[in-house]
Amino acid sequence: MEKIEKVWFENGRIFINTNQQRTLSRPLEAFPTLKDASDKERSDMRIGRFGDDIHWDSLDEDLHISSFYDTTEPNLDNEVARIFIQFPQLDISAVAKDIGIHKSLLDRFIYGMQTPSKERMQQIRSVLHTVGQRLIAV
Repeated sequence: MEKIEKVWFENGRIFINTNQQRTLSRPLEAFPTLKDASDKERSDMRIGRFGDDIHWDSLDEDLHISSFYDTTEPNLDNEVARIFIQFPQLDISAVAKDIGIHKSLLDRFIYGMQTPSKERMQQIRSVLHTVGQRLIAV
């Protein structure tokens, strides 16, 4: 069984070395909690007892080694990213709360690491439409 032996961060990515002499990495956009964390917070982690996960107590974040097998890279060429790029004054946390999802999920949609379902995309549009209506009323 492949196990994590070393973890480090470099150039916007998280890297691991494994006991099978492999180096694997993922963009921090895949793990928005880590992307938003400080260097100090990122360094405050531990490899799990069985060597198959990494845990950050202070961030309440866990990554399994299988997360490193995904090869998806960030892609800002998507509708959600275009909206938030066009309107940088939008508070991602507040919009996520209004939608009823965690900020890290909305971040993954923005970064193109995950694609929202048609229903979820409609929820995003609806919340943003409501925000626009409230602004017009001001």
